[in-house]
Amino acid sequence: MFAKRRGRKSLRQRLAVQLPSPILCFLSLACALTAAACGGAPQAHTRSSRTESPAPPSTVTRLNDSDLDGIPDGAELHSFADRENFRRWFIGIAEMQFYQLSDEWNAEQRDCAGLIRFSWREALKAHDRLWFQRMGPGYEGLAPDVRAYDLEQGLLGERLFRTAYGSFKESDLDGKTFSQFADARTLKNFNIVFVSRDRRQAQPGDLLFFHQPWVQKFPYHVMLFLGKPKIAAEGAADWVVYHTGARPDDGGTVKKVRLAVLDEHPDRRWRPTQNNQNFLGFYRLKILD
Repeated sequence: MFAKRRGRKSLRQRLAVQLPSPILCFLSLACALTAAACGGAPQAHTRSSRTESPAPPSTVTRLNDSDLDGIPDGAELHSFADRENFRRWFIGIAEMQFYQLSDEWNAEQRDCAGLIRFSWREALKAHDRLWFQRMGPGYEGLAPDVRAYDLEQGLLGERLFRTAYGSFKESDLDGKTFSQFADARTLKNFNIVFVSRDRRQAQPGDLLFFHQPWVQKFPYHVMLFLGKPKIAAEGAADWVVYHTGARPDDGGTVKKVRLAVLDEHPDRRWRPTQNNQNFLGFYRLKILD
């Protein structure tokens, strides 16, 4: 039995006898490649490939404008978590201005659009200890920070607001198409999308616009829809916050009020109702759409 077992030769040994050396080498290489292609790679390599973090989006991807809305993909918030976290900071910061104006909000930019710009910009910052110290008393953590956009190192930096029509192209980063400043008209024309004139379609963080065409220089007025506010909700979820001034030297103030109260405004032009032609409706930030 032992002698018989010794007499058996493996396939490799038989091939070594029957085939020339170059052909045998070719077959060995083919077997090795087949094993690797079918998962025959060492286990250590397989484990490391599973735990690798996904590569960050390339510059080409960040510079795309896949929805042709004029805002580069690298400046939009694509994940549900980022959009929700932004909304919570955005509306929370705006609401706090009703209770205590932050010194970080430049007095020369305190008007209706200025409240939106300030809250938008601050919502995208890192909310660390220094941020809370700068903002003043009364602020607390509202949500995790937005991860997709860094205000200091992001694609647009602090030049968040588009100022011209058209889809995005790389040359728009020259400092002219995007700006740190946007009045109510600029916000409406280039940075938001229409949602509805029906308040039931609105989400927290949406904007309300009114248009008074006889006011030549500042015909647009903007408010921020809070939904259910963080402070003093009174069981309602139809709150808005806004600055009454059309420009900083108007001497306006920040107000927080329910839509149900505005529905009874003594001046019908300021009622957020569908039968008021001066009420343009609810709009959503393009970075959230």
